[in-house]
This record gives sequence, structure tokens and C-alpha cells, in this order.
Amino acid sequence: MSMTSPIAVPSAPSETPFVVAAFYKFVRLEDFEAVRPILQTHCQRAGLLGTILLAPEGINGTVCGSQTALEALLQAFAADARLADITPKFSFASEASFHRMKVRLKKEIVSMGQPDIDPVGDVGAYVTPENWNQLIADPDTLVIDTRNAYEVAIGTFEGALDPRTNSFRDFPEWVDGYLAKLDEAEKPKNIAMFCTGGIRCEKATAYLVGQGFENIFHLQGGILKYLETVAETDSKWNGDCFVFDQRVSVKHGLEEGDYDMCHGCRMPLTQAQKTHAAYEAGISCEHCIDTHSEADRRRFRERRKQIKLSRARGQDHIGQQSESGE
Repeated sequence: MSMTSPIAVPSAPSETPFVVAAFYKFVRLEDFEAVRPILQTHCQRAGLLGTILLAPEGINGTVCGSQTALEALLQAFAADARLADITPKFSFASEASFHRMKVRLKKEIVSMGQPDIDPVGDVGAYVTPENWNQLIADPDTLVIDTRNAYEVAIGTFEGALDPRTNSFRDFPEWVDGYLAKLDEAEKPKNIAMFCTGGIRCEKATAYLVGQGFENIFHLQGGILKYLETVAETDSKWNGDCFVFDQRVSVKHGLEEGDYDMCHGCRMPLTQAQKTHAAYEAGISCEHCIDTHSEADRRRFRERRKQIKLSRARGQDHIGQQSESGE
């Protein structure tokens, strides 16, 4: 048992009463299957909503609920020496960011498909949000956005390179096809990587270290911690940050953004894009109107109808995962 005291959970403003906590830790959890029912029961009793992933390499989750409910979860983490130092990124939401609570077992807590790397031990160096601007301003530093292309499209750091990957699993292929082929004159002195909460860029550093790259850095706490910590007047961030819940995006200070989501293709949409003739709430948008048949759209409409009926009855519905933005 650990005697570590959990960190304080901030109280939510009255206009945004839900506290959202995003967290992860790469740590060896050989008994991850046994941990699942304990966490599932604990979260449900506390009234939390969201998703927690467990794998042999660690834990990754985003949950929302009351301040009291999250304090109870952190108390549970504090009782396990392996999880006691988890430091969530907190933000607030005007409504519940998820519809149900799921604790799931996975092979990886973030999927890269590279079983030989060691994200628990061999990773790059953390850079705090306070020191991030100085690092990325260095002309000898190559700044890489490790997120998916649709996330990069609505916001990123000044001067960051977009690998244009559709999935994190594509990142190793991009490294092998681009970074590894740079000649000596083109190779950067430093490589700095970032992602939403820190988990993908941390695992990406493990891959680069395993491939022999040196001077590898990643943003501690990810974009979310940077937007929370660094004043907007000093910020090198442009745009919104995509998040995998019903808020869709957040801005500086972790305020809810102005984007919505097409639940047909999961692309973030501006209010202007929602006026496009191809947009139908929960069904299609200009990005995916030509990728689904009319039969698909009829199915989507029926799914959306059933979800609305389930919500009105206060019940869960199997189609809600597609509506949640996870």
C-alpha cells in the first residue's frame, strides 16, 4: 500500500459543473486483468463516466464527474504504489463528456503496434510547459506533432511538422520513410514531440530511442497542460486542441472550444461547415458525404433516433460510443 496523498481536484465553476480528468502512466501492470473489475466497480459507485484502458504497459483514461467522485478515484490510485503518482490534467465541461463508464483491457494503452519498444523505461526527456517555448524556438530543433491529421487541422504549435498520419500506428512508417532517410546535413540536433495529453508523444520517443535517434524530447503533460499553464500572450499554440469527448475541442485556459463533430466520420467541424449542404447532424458532412451510401445514412439516422430515445429514458445505448467522440 502507498501512503501517498492524492493531488487536489479543483472545484468546478457553476457554469461548467463537470470536472474532466485525463491521465495515463506507462507502468508494468502484469495483473491488469485483475485490476479491471476493481476499477469498474469503483468508478460506477462514484458516479464517474468515461473510459479507462488497462494493458501490461500501463493505464490511460479520461473520466468526468463531480469533484467528490474524482477525489474518490484518486484515493484509489493512491492506494496502489504503481499508480500513486498519476497526475491528471483537469478541465471543466458544461455537460457530461461521456455517456457511460467503461474499463477496457487492451494490448497497448495507446496502439502503435511495436511490441519491441519499452515505453516504461527507454523514452525521451520530459520538457515542462514553462520550458517548451525555448526548446521549439531553437532552429536546431525539429518539432513534430504526433497526432492524427484531423487533430492537427484545427490547431498546432508554430513551426511544427505534421506527418499527416491518419492513425498513431502510421507513425513508425513515417519515421522509417522520412526521418530515418535524412542525410547527415539534414538531421536535426534535437527532436521535440507533442500530443494532446502526453501519452502518444511519450511512446513515440520510445520508438525513436529504439531506432537510435538521440536528443529526443517530449512535452510533459501534452498540449492540455501547456494550454492550462502558459499564458495566451506567451503562447506558441495556434488554434484549438481536439479532445476525444463531447467537448470536441478546448482553447487556452482549457475553455470549451467552438467546434462540433461529424459523427459520420469524426471530423471536427466549424459552425460555418455545419451550414454546408452535406451536413446532417450525426449523419454526414462535406468530408464524408461521398463515402457513405444512402443505406448507410438511413442506418445512421435510425441509430441517432434510438440514442435520443435511450437518453430520454435515462438508459444507455450501444450506439452511444459512436456519438461520444471517444
